Amino acid sequence: MTDRPTVAFAKFAMPKKGSVIVLASEGGGLGAHAKGCDPDGILPRAFEVTRFGGKLAKGVEVLAPAGTAFDRLAAVGAGKAGTREEASWLKIGGAVLAAAKSAGEVTVVADLDDGDPTPEEVASLALGMLLRAYAFDKYKTTSRENGEEKPADKVKITVQCADPAAAKKAFARAEAIAGGVLLARDLVNEPANVLGPVEFAAKAKELEKLGAKVEVLTEKEMKKLGMGALLGVAQGSVRPPRLAIIEWSGGKAKEKPVSFVGKGVVFDTGGISIKPAGGMEDMKGDMGGAAAVVGVMHALAARKAKVNAIGMIGLVENMPDGNAQRPGDIVTSMSGQTIEVINTDAEGRLVLADLLWYCNDRFKPQFMVNLATLTGAIMVALGHHHAGLFSNDDALAERLTAAGLSTDEKLWRMPLGTEYDKLIDSKNADMKNSAGRMAGSITAAQFLKRFVKETPWAHLDVAGTAMGAPASEINRSWGSGFGVRLLDRLVADHYEN
Repeated sequence: MTDRPTVAFAKFAMPKKGSVIVLASEGGGLGAHAKGCDPDGILPRAFEVTRFGGKLAKGVEVLAPAGTAFDRLAAVGAGKAGTREEASWLKIGGAVLAAAKSAGEVTVVADLDDGDPTPEEVASLALGMLLRAYAFDKYKTTSRENGEEKPADKVKITVQCADPAAAKKAFARAEAIAGGVLLARDLVNEPANVLGPVEFAAKAKELEKLGAKVEVLTEKEMKKLGMGALLGVAQGSVRPPRLAIIEWSGGKAKEKPVSFVGKGVVFDTGGISIKPAGGMEDMKGDMGGAAAVVGVMHALAARKAKVNAIGMIGLVENMPDGNAQRPGDIVTSMSGQTIEVINTDAEGRLVLADLLWYCNDRFKPQFMVNLATLTGAIMVALGHHHAGLFSNDDALAERLTAAGLSTDEKLWRMPLGTEYDKLIDSKNADMKNSAGRMAGSITAAQFLKRFVKETPWAHLDVAGTAMGAPASEINRSWGSGFGVRLLDRLVADHYEN
Protein backbone atom coordinates (compact mmCIF):
# COMPACT_ATOMS: atom_id res chain seq x y z
CA MET A 1 0.00 0.00 0.00
CA THR A 2 1.24 3.47 -0.86
CA ASP A 3 2.24 5.51 2.19
CA ARG A 4 -0.40 7.98 3.29
CA PRO A 5 0.55 11.62 2.63
CA THR A 6 1.17 13.84 5.65
CA VAL A 7 -1.20 16.80 5.82
CA ALA A 8 -0.55 20.05 7.71
CA PHE A 9 -2.49 23.31 7.85
CA ALA A 10 -1.07 26.82 7.74
CA LYS A 11 -2.01 30.44 7.25
CA PHE A 12 -1.90 31.96 3.79
CA ALA A 13 1.63 32.82 2.68
CA MET A 14 3.60 32.81 -0.54
CA PRO A 15 4.98 29.28 -1.05
CA LYS A 16 8.72 29.13 -1.63
CA LYS A 17 9.00 25.90 -3.66
CA GLY A 18 7.39 22.64 -4.64
CA SER A 19 4.06 22.22 -6.41
CA VAL A 20 1.36 24.82 -5.78
CA ILE A 21 -2.30 24.01 -6.38
CA VAL A 22 -5.02 26.64 -6.13
CA LEU A 23 -8.80 26.43 -6.34
CA ALA A 24 -10.92 28.13 -8.97
CA SER A 25 -14.65 28.67 -8.80
CA GLU A 26 -16.74 27.99 -11.88
CA GLY A 27 -16.04 30.72 -14.39
CA GLY A 28 -12.33 30.60 -13.60
CA GLY A 29 -12.34 33.00 -10.67
CA LEU A 30 -9.38 32.85 -8.29
CA GLY A 31 -9.25 33.98 -4.67
CA ALA A 32 -6.95 36.77 -3.57
CA HIS A 33 -4.33 34.43 -2.10
CA ALA A 34 -4.39 32.21 -5.18
CA LYS A 35 -3.75 35.26 -7.33
CA GLY A 36 -0.87 36.17 -5.04
CA CYS A 37 0.83 32.89 -5.96
CA ASP A 38 0.52 33.81 -9.64
CA PRO A 39 1.50 37.49 -9.94
CA ASP A 40 2.37 37.18 -13.62
CA GLY A 41 -1.07 35.80 -14.54
CA ILE A 42 0.16 32.46 -15.85
CA LEU A 43 -2.96 30.55 -14.85
CA PRO A 44 -5.54 32.84 -16.51
CA ARG A 45 -3.67 32.42 -19.78
CA ALA A 46 -3.62 28.65 -19.28
CA PHE A 47 -7.37 28.75 -18.54
CA GLU A 48 -7.99 30.48 -21.84
CA VAL A 49 -5.83 28.11 -23.87
CA THR A 50 -7.30 24.95 -22.31
CA ARG A 51 -10.85 26.33 -21.98
CA PHE A 52 -10.75 25.57 -18.28
CA GLY A 53 -13.83 26.99 -16.60
CA GLY A 54 -13.54 25.86 -13.00
CA LYS A 55 -16.02 23.00 -13.24
CA LEU A 56 -16.01 20.73 -10.23
CA ALA A 57 -12.86 18.56 -9.95
CA LYS A 58 -11.52 19.54 -13.38
CA GLY A 59 -7.95 20.79 -13.55
CA VAL A 60 -5.21 22.52 -15.47
CA GLU A 61 -1.46 22.73 -14.78
CA VAL A 62 1.61 24.60 -15.85
CA LEU A 63 4.93 22.79 -15.37
CA ALA A 64 8.01 24.71 -14.21
CA PRO A 65 6.26 28.10 -14.60
CA ALA A 66 8.63 30.85 -15.68
CA GLY A 67 9.51 33.47 -13.09
CA THR A 68 8.78 31.20 -10.11
CA ALA A 69 10.60 28.54 -8.10
CA PHE A 70 7.59 26.21 -8.34
CA ASP A 71 7.77 22.75 -9.91
CA ARG A 72 4.22 23.16 -11.11
CA LEU A 73 1.37 25.61 -10.72
CA ALA A 74 -2.05 24.02 -11.04
CA ALA A 75 -5.69 24.90 -10.55
CA VAL A 76 -8.57 22.61 -9.63
CA GLY A 77 -12.18 23.55 -10.27
CA ALA A 78 -14.45 24.02 -7.24
CA GLY A 79 -17.70 24.39 -9.15
CA LYS A 80 -20.41 26.95 -8.49
CA ALA A 81 -20.95 28.70 -5.19
CA GLY A 82 -24.03 27.35 -3.45
CA THR A 83 -23.69 23.88 -4.99
CA ARG A 84 -20.71 22.64 -2.96
CA GLU A 85 -21.75 19.88 -0.60
CA GLU A 86 -19.59 17.62 1.55
CA ALA A 87 -19.17 15.17 -1.33
CA SER A 88 -18.10 18.07 -3.56
CA TRP A 89 -15.21 18.90 -1.25
CA LEU A 90 -14.16 15.26 -1.17
CA LYS A 91 -14.04 15.26 -4.98
CA ILE A 92 -12.11 18.54 -5.01
CA GLY A 93 -9.59 17.02 -2.62
CA GLY A 94 -9.24 13.94 -4.78
CA ALA A 95 -8.66 16.08 -7.84
CA VAL A 96 -6.06 18.13 -5.94
CA LEU A 97 -4.14 14.98 -5.06
CA ALA A 98 -4.32 13.84 -8.69
CA ALA A 99 -2.99 17.23 -9.81
CA ALA A 100 -0.02 16.82 -7.46
CA LYS A 101 1.02 13.71 -9.43
CA SER A 102 4.60 12.73 -8.50
CA ALA A 103 5.31 15.81 -6.36
CA GLY A 104 6.86 15.29 -2.95
CA GLU A 105 6.02 18.71 -1.50
CA VAL A 106 2.66 20.31 -2.24
CA THR A 107 1.01 23.54 -1.12
CA VAL A 108 -2.76 23.79 -1.54
CA VAL A 109 -4.17 27.31 -1.41
CA ALA A 110 -7.74 26.89 -0.18
CA ASP A 111 -9.42 30.19 -0.92
CA LEU A 112 -12.00 31.21 -3.52
CA ASP A 113 -13.23 34.43 -5.00
CA ASP A 114 -16.72 33.63 -3.66
CA GLY A 115 -15.59 33.02 -0.06
CA ASP A 116 -13.16 30.94 1.96
CA PRO A 117 -14.15 27.34 2.68
CA THR A 118 -15.09 26.55 6.27
CA PRO A 119 -12.77 24.47 8.48
CA GLU A 120 -15.07 21.48 7.97
CA GLU A 121 -14.92 21.92 4.20
CA VAL A 122 -11.13 22.15 4.34
CA ALA A 123 -11.08 18.93 6.37
CA SER A 124 -13.29 17.23 3.76
CA LEU A 125 -10.92 18.41 1.03
CA ALA A 126 -7.99 16.90 2.96
CA LEU A 127 -9.93 13.67 3.49
CA GLY A 128 -10.51 13.48 -0.25
CA MET A 129 -6.76 13.74 -0.79
CA LEU A 130 -6.06 10.86 1.60
CA LEU A 131 -8.65 8.64 -0.03
CA ARG A 132 -7.38 9.38 -3.55
CA ALA A 133 -3.76 8.72 -2.54
CA TYR A 134 -4.47 5.08 -1.71
CA ALA A 135 -3.06 2.42 -4.00
CA PHE A 136 -2.78 -1.31 -3.33
CA ASP A 137 0.70 -1.92 -4.69
CA LYS A 138 2.42 -3.94 -1.95
CA TYR A 139 2.91 -6.93 -4.26
CA LYS A 140 4.27 -4.94 -7.21
CA THR A 141 7.99 -5.27 -7.79
CA THR A 142 8.12 -3.15 -10.95
CA SER A 143 7.23 0.46 -11.63
CA ARG A 144 3.74 1.42 -12.66
CA GLU A 145 2.59 0.96 -16.22
CA ASN A 146 0.11 2.63 -18.55
CA GLY A 147 1.84 5.99 -18.23
CA GLU A 148 0.80 6.44 -14.62
CA GLU A 149 3.33 8.44 -12.63
CA LYS A 150 4.71 6.75 -9.53
CA PRO A 151 4.04 8.94 -6.50
CA ALA A 152 6.86 10.19 -4.34
CA ASP A 153 7.77 7.93 -1.43
CA LYS A 154 6.83 10.63 1.04
CA VAL A 155 4.30 13.29 0.12
CA LYS A 156 4.03 16.36 2.34
CA ILE A 157 0.93 18.49 1.79
CA THR A 158 0.38 21.87 3.39
CA VAL A 159 -3.13 23.28 3.12
CA GLN A 160 -3.24 27.06 3.48
CA CYS A 161 -6.61 28.24 4.76
CA ALA A 162 -8.35 30.99 6.71
CA ASP A 163 -8.43 29.15 10.07
CA PRO A 164 -5.74 26.47 10.18
CA ALA A 165 -6.27 25.64 13.87
CA ALA A 166 -9.97 24.88 13.35
CA ALA A 167 -9.22 22.97 10.15
CA LYS A 168 -6.65 20.83 11.99
CA LYS A 169 -9.21 20.00 14.67
CA ALA A 170 -11.83 19.04 12.09
CA PHE A 171 -9.27 17.00 10.17
CA ALA A 172 -8.44 14.87 13.22
CA ARG A 173 -11.90 13.30 12.96
CA ALA A 174 -11.63 12.99 9.18
CA GLU A 175 -8.24 11.31 9.46
CA ALA A 176 -9.67 8.69 11.83
CA ILE A 177 -12.39 7.94 9.29
CA ALA A 178 -9.81 7.75 6.50
CA GLY A 179 -7.94 5.16 8.53
CA GLY A 180 -11.08 3.02 8.65
CA VAL A 181 -11.76 3.34 4.92
CA LEU A 182 -8.19 2.50 3.96
CA LEU A 183 -8.16 -0.48 6.34
CA ALA A 184 -11.33 -1.79 4.69
CA ARG A 185 -9.77 -1.34 1.25
CA ASP A 186 -6.65 -3.22 2.34
CA LEU A 187 -8.72 -6.14 3.59
CA VAL A 188 -10.81 -6.40 0.41
CA ASN A 189 -7.76 -6.13 -1.84
CA GLU A 190 -5.66 -8.76 -0.06
CA PRO A 191 -5.51 -12.12 -1.87
CA ALA A 192 -7.25 -15.02 -0.16
CA ASN A 193 -4.03 -17.03 0.19
CA VAL A 194 -2.78 -14.27 2.50
CA LEU A 195 -6.02 -13.35 4.28
CA GLY A 196 -7.88 -16.39 5.55
CA PRO A 197 -10.34 -16.49 8.47
CA VAL A 198 -7.61 -16.74 11.10
CA GLU A 199 -5.56 -13.91 9.58
CA PHE A 200 -8.66 -11.71 9.18
CA ALA A 201 -9.56 -12.25 12.83
CA ALA A 202 -6.01 -11.21 13.76
CA LYS A 203 -6.50 -7.97 11.81
CA ALA A 204 -9.66 -7.29 13.80
CA LYS A 205 -7.76 -8.04 17.01
CA GLU A 206 -5.37 -5.18 16.20
CA LEU A 207 -8.17 -2.71 17.00
CA GLU A 208 -7.33 -3.33 20.65
CA LYS A 209 -4.47 -0.87 20.07
CA LEU A 210 -7.15 1.84 19.71
CA GLY A 211 -8.91 0.85 22.92
CA ALA A 212 -11.50 -1.57 21.54
CA LYS A 213 -12.12 -4.96 23.10
CA VAL A 214 -11.90 -7.84 20.62
CA GLU A 215 -13.01 -11.42 21.25
CA VAL A 216 -12.37 -14.20 18.73
CA LEU A 217 -14.46 -17.38 18.82
CA THR A 218 -13.12 -20.63 17.41
CA GLU A 219 -14.96 -23.44 15.63
CA LYS A 220 -15.34 -25.33 18.91
CA GLU A 221 -16.96 -22.34 20.61
CA MET A 222 -19.30 -21.71 17.69
CA LYS A 223 -20.32 -25.37 17.68
CA LYS A 224 -21.16 -25.10 21.37
CA LEU A 225 -23.37 -22.08 20.59
CA GLY A 226 -25.20 -24.09 17.94
CA MET A 227 -24.14 -22.10 14.89
CA GLY A 228 -24.95 -24.85 12.42
CA ALA A 229 -25.69 -22.49 9.53
CA LEU A 230 -22.33 -20.71 9.66
CA LEU A 231 -20.36 -23.88 10.32
CA GLY A 232 -22.05 -25.65 7.42
CA VAL A 233 -20.50 -23.12 5.04
CA ALA A 234 -17.05 -23.55 6.58
CA GLN A 235 -16.92 -27.35 6.65
CA GLY A 236 -15.59 -27.72 3.10
CA SER A 237 -12.41 -25.75 3.83
CA VAL A 238 -9.25 -26.85 5.62
CA ARG A 239 -9.06 -23.32 7.00
CA PRO A 240 -11.02 -23.08 10.27
CA PRO A 241 -13.74 -20.46 10.72
CA ARG A 242 -13.59 -17.58 13.15
CA LEU A 243 -16.08 -15.15 14.64
CA ALA A 244 -14.68 -11.81 15.78
CA ILE A 245 -16.60 -9.52 18.14
CA ILE A 246 -15.33 -5.93 18.40
CA GLU A 247 -16.66 -3.80 21.26
CA TRP A 248 -16.18 -0.06 21.53
CA SER A 249 -17.44 1.44 24.81
CA GLY A 250 -17.40 5.18 24.31
CA GLY A 251 -20.93 5.90 25.50
CA LYS A 252 -22.74 5.77 28.82
CA ALA A 253 -22.22 2.63 30.89
CA LYS A 254 -25.72 1.17 30.63
CA GLU A 255 -26.62 2.52 27.19
CA LYS A 256 -27.56 -0.13 24.63
CA PRO A 257 -25.01 -0.45 21.84
CA VAL A 258 -25.49 0.09 18.14
CA SER A 259 -24.36 -2.93 16.15
CA PHE A 260 -22.84 -3.73 12.77
CA VAL A 261 -22.65 -7.27 11.40
CA GLY A 262 -20.53 -8.31 8.42
CA LYS A 263 -20.36 -11.25 6.06
CA GLY A 264 -16.74 -12.40 5.91
CA VAL A 265 -16.45 -15.09 3.27
CA VAL A 266 -12.74 -14.76 2.59
CA PHE A 267 -13.10 -16.72 -0.64
CA ASP A 268 -16.23 -18.06 -2.26
CA THR A 269 -15.95 -20.81 -4.84
CA GLY A 270 -19.67 -21.42 -4.54
CA GLY A 271 -18.98 -24.75 -2.85
CA ILE A 272 -20.52 -27.81 -4.50
CA SER A 273 -22.74 -25.40 -6.50
CA ILE A 274 -19.48 -24.14 -7.93
CA LYS A 275 -19.21 -20.80 -9.70
CA PRO A 276 -17.99 -20.42 -13.32
CA ALA A 277 -14.22 -20.00 -13.57
CA GLY A 278 -14.39 -16.65 -15.34
CA GLY A 279 -14.10 -13.87 -12.80
CA MET A 280 -13.92 -16.20 -9.80
CA GLU A 281 -10.74 -14.43 -8.68
CA ASP A 282 -12.93 -11.53 -7.60
CA MET A 283 -14.43 -13.72 -4.89
CA LYS A 284 -11.52 -12.78 -2.66
CA GLY A 285 -13.67 -9.68 -2.07
CA ASP A 286 -16.68 -11.60 -0.76
CA MET A 287 -15.76 -10.35 2.69
CA GLY A 288 -16.42 -6.70 1.80
CA GLY A 289 -19.16 -6.48 4.43
CA ALA A 290 -16.86 -7.69 7.19
CA ALA A 291 -14.13 -5.33 5.95
CA ALA A 292 -16.52 -2.38 6.26
CA VAL A 293 -17.49 -3.43 9.80
CA VAL A 294 -13.83 -3.56 10.86
CA GLY A 295 -13.30 -0.21 9.12
CA VAL A 296 -16.16 1.57 10.86
CA MET A 297 -15.15 0.15 14.24
CA HIS A 298 -11.64 1.48 13.56
CA ALA A 299 -13.08 4.90 12.74
CA LEU A 300 -15.25 5.01 15.88
CA ALA A 301 -12.39 3.94 18.13
CA ALA A 302 -9.81 6.19 16.49
CA ARG A 303 -11.96 9.30 16.86
CA LYS A 304 -13.13 8.24 20.35
CA ALA A 305 -16.80 8.31 19.39
CA LYS A 306 -19.19 8.81 22.30
CA VAL A 307 -21.19 5.68 21.62
CA ASN A 308 -21.28 2.03 22.58
CA ALA A 309 -20.87 -0.06 19.44
CA ILE A 310 -20.55 -3.71 18.52
CA GLY A 311 -18.95 -5.01 15.34
CA MET A 312 -19.43 -8.72 14.60
CA ILE A 313 -17.90 -10.55 11.65
CA GLY A 314 -18.26 -14.19 10.61
CA LEU A 315 -15.16 -15.42 8.81
CA VAL A 316 -15.32 -18.56 6.66
CA GLU A 317 -14.08 -19.95 3.37
CA ASN A 318 -16.57 -21.68 1.03
CA MET A 319 -14.77 -24.58 -0.65
CA PRO A 320 -15.95 -27.75 -2.46
CA ASP A 321 -13.97 -30.56 -0.89
CA GLY A 322 -15.24 -34.02 0.14
CA ASN A 323 -16.50 -32.67 3.46
CA ALA A 324 -18.43 -29.73 1.95
CA GLN A 325 -22.15 -29.42 2.50
CA ARG A 326 -24.35 -30.54 -0.37
CA PRO A 327 -27.47 -29.18 -2.03
CA GLY A 328 -30.33 -30.82 -0.17
CA ASP A 329 -28.59 -30.81 3.22
CA ILE A 330 -30.58 -29.45 6.15
CA VAL A 331 -28.78 -27.45 8.84
CA THR A 332 -29.99 -26.14 12.17
CA SER A 333 -29.23 -22.49 12.86
CA MET A 334 -28.44 -21.03 16.27
CA SER A 335 -32.04 -19.81 16.43
CA GLY A 336 -33.26 -23.40 16.23
CA GLN A 337 -34.81 -22.78 12.82
CA THR A 338 -33.90 -25.35 10.18
CA ILE A 339 -32.64 -24.47 6.70
CA GLU A 340 -32.64 -26.59 3.57
CA VAL A 341 -29.55 -25.81 1.53
CA ILE A 342 -30.81 -25.54 -2.04
CA ASN A 343 -27.69 -23.83 -3.37
CA THR A 344 -24.34 -23.87 -1.58
CA ASP A 345 -23.47 -20.62 -3.36
CA ALA A 346 -26.15 -18.85 -1.31
CA GLU A 347 -23.81 -19.13 1.63
CA GLY A 348 -23.50 -15.58 2.93
CA ARG A 349 -27.04 -15.55 4.30
CA LEU A 350 -26.27 -18.73 6.26
CA VAL A 351 -23.32 -16.99 7.91
CA LEU A 352 -25.36 -13.88 8.68
CA ALA A 353 -28.31 -15.88 10.05
CA ASP A 354 -26.28 -17.09 13.01
CA LEU A 355 -24.47 -13.77 13.47
CA LEU A 356 -27.65 -11.72 13.58
CA TRP A 357 -29.30 -14.09 16.04
CA TYR A 358 -26.22 -14.13 18.30
CA CYS A 359 -25.73 -10.36 18.16
CA ASN A 360 -29.37 -9.74 19.04
CA ASP A 361 -29.50 -12.35 21.77
CA ARG A 362 -26.24 -11.40 23.49
CA PHE A 363 -26.08 -7.60 23.17
CA LYS A 364 -29.75 -6.47 22.87
CA PRO A 365 -28.65 -3.60 20.56
CA GLN A 366 -30.53 -0.43 19.61
CA PHE A 367 -30.37 -1.61 16.01
CA MET A 368 -28.51 -4.03 13.78
CA VAL A 369 -27.11 -3.09 10.38
CA ASN A 370 -25.57 -5.92 8.42
CA LEU A 371 -23.40 -5.49 5.34
CA ALA A 372 -22.78 -8.21 2.79
CA THR A 373 -21.69 -8.74 -0.78
CA LEU A 374 -24.76 -10.94 -0.88
CA THR A 375 -26.28 -11.18 -4.35
CA GLY A 376 -25.48 -10.61 -7.99
CA ALA A 377 -29.16 -9.71 -8.33
CA ILE A 378 -28.60 -6.38 -6.58
CA MET A 379 -26.09 -5.42 -9.29
CA VAL A 380 -28.67 -6.25 -11.96
CA ALA A 381 -31.10 -3.93 -10.18
CA LEU A 382 -28.82 -1.06 -9.12
CA GLY A 383 -25.48 -1.44 -10.89
CA HIS A 384 -22.43 -0.10 -9.07
CA HIS A 385 -23.66 3.30 -7.89
CA HIS A 386 -26.12 2.38 -5.14
CA ALA A 387 -26.13 -0.36 -2.52
CA GLY A 388 -29.41 -2.10 -1.82
CA LEU A 389 -31.14 -1.20 1.46
CA PHE A 390 -33.68 -3.51 3.08
CA SER A 391 -35.15 -2.74 6.49
CA ASN A 392 -37.92 -3.56 8.94
CA ASP A 393 -37.78 -0.04 10.39
CA ASP A 394 -38.63 3.13 8.47
CA ALA A 395 -36.79 5.49 10.82
CA LEU A 396 -33.54 3.52 10.56
CA ALA A 397 -33.91 3.26 6.79
CA GLU A 398 -34.44 7.01 6.47
CA ARG A 399 -31.40 7.77 8.61
CA LEU A 400 -29.23 5.42 6.57
CA THR A 401 -30.46 6.93 3.31
CA ALA A 402 -29.70 10.46 4.54
CA ALA A 403 -26.23 9.42 5.70
CA GLY A 404 -25.59 7.91 2.28
CA LEU A 405 -26.54 11.12 0.53
CA SER A 406 -24.24 13.15 2.79
CA THR A 407 -21.24 10.87 2.26
CA ASP A 408 -21.99 9.98 -1.38
CA GLU A 409 -22.22 6.30 -0.42
CA LYS A 410 -25.72 6.08 -1.78
CA LEU A 411 -28.42 3.56 -0.84
CA TRP A 412 -31.67 2.63 -2.56
CA ARG A 413 -34.43 1.08 -0.50
CA MET A 414 -35.81 -2.18 -1.83
CA PRO A 415 -39.10 -3.87 -0.84
CA LEU A 416 -39.82 -6.58 1.68
CA GLY A 417 -43.18 -8.36 2.02
CA THR A 418 -45.07 -11.53 2.82
CA GLU A 419 -45.38 -12.38 -0.87
CA TYR A 420 -41.59 -12.60 -1.12
CA ASP A 421 -41.28 -14.29 2.25
CA LYS A 422 -43.42 -17.22 1.11
CA LEU A 423 -40.91 -17.91 -1.66
CA ILE A 424 -38.31 -19.15 0.83
CA ASP A 425 -40.63 -21.61 2.60
CA SER A 426 -39.42 -25.21 2.25
CA LYS A 427 -41.38 -28.45 2.20
CA ASN A 428 -38.52 -30.18 4.04
CA ALA A 429 -37.42 -27.58 6.61
CA ASP A 430 -38.47 -24.25 8.10
CA MET A 431 -37.00 -22.42 5.12
CA LYS A 432 -34.68 -22.81 2.16
CA ASN A 433 -31.61 -20.71 1.49
CA SER A 434 -32.45 -19.89 -2.13
CA ALA A 435 -35.67 -19.21 -3.99
CA GLY A 436 -34.08 -19.02 -7.44
CA ARG A 437 -33.30 -16.09 -9.70
CA MET A 438 -36.50 -14.07 -9.51
CA ALA A 439 -36.29 -11.25 -6.91
CA GLY A 440 -33.02 -12.81 -5.73
CA SER A 441 -31.82 -9.90 -3.61
CA ILE A 442 -35.25 -9.52 -2.00
CA THR A 443 -35.68 -13.17 -1.05
CA ALA A 444 -32.16 -13.13 0.41
CA ALA A 445 -33.20 -10.17 2.60
CA GLN A 446 -36.41 -11.95 3.58
CA PHE A 447 -34.29 -14.88 4.70
CA LEU A 448 -32.21 -12.63 6.98
CA LYS A 449 -35.32 -10.96 8.40
CA ARG A 450 -36.31 -14.27 9.98
CA PHE A 451 -33.35 -13.98 12.35
CA VAL A 452 -33.76 -10.45 13.75
CA LYS A 453 -37.04 -10.65 15.70
CA GLU A 454 -38.43 -7.13 16.35
CA THR A 455 -35.10 -5.32 16.66
CA PRO A 456 -34.72 -2.42 14.19
CA TRP A 457 -32.60 -3.90 11.41
CA ALA A 458 -31.22 -2.99 8.02
CA HIS A 459 -29.47 -5.14 5.45
CA LEU A 460 -27.09 -3.44 3.02
CA ASP A 461 -26.33 -5.51 -0.06
CA VAL A 462 -22.99 -4.06 -1.14
CA ALA A 463 -22.14 -6.57 -3.89
CA GLY A 464 -21.93 -3.80 -6.49
CA THR A 465 -20.23 -1.14 -4.38
CA ALA A 466 -17.69 -2.80 -2.07
CA MET A 467 -15.58 -4.18 -4.91
CA GLY A 468 -15.15 -3.44 -8.57
CA ALA A 469 -17.03 -0.14 -8.37
CA PRO A 470 -16.19 2.48 -11.03
CA ALA A 471 -13.13 4.64 -10.37
CA SER A 472 -13.92 8.05 -8.91
CA GLU A 473 -12.16 11.21 -7.79
CA ILE A 474 -11.57 9.66 -4.34
CA ASN A 475 -10.95 6.01 -5.22
CA ARG A 476 -8.77 4.25 -7.75
CA SER A 477 -8.80 0.96 -5.86
CA TRP A 478 -10.71 -2.24 -6.70
CA GLY A 479 -11.75 -2.46 -3.07
CA SER A 480 -13.63 0.74 -2.23
CA GLY A 481 -14.16 0.61 1.54
CA PHE A 482 -17.84 1.35 0.91
CA GLY A 483 -19.91 1.69 4.05
CA VAL A 484 -17.33 2.99 6.49
CA ARG A 485 -18.05 6.69 6.02
CA LEU A 486 -21.78 5.98 5.69
CA LEU A 487 -22.05 4.16 9.02
CA ASP A 488 -19.76 6.57 10.83
CA ARG A 489 -22.06 9.38 9.71
CA LEU A 490 -25.14 7.45 10.85
CA VAL A 491 -23.62 7.16 14.33
CA ALA A 492 -22.39 10.76 14.45
CA ASP A 493 -25.72 12.24 13.37
CA HIS A 494 -28.06 10.19 15.55
CA TYR A 495 -26.48 7.96 18.19
CA GLU A 496 -23.60 9.71 19.95
CA ASN A 497 -24.13 11.13 23.42
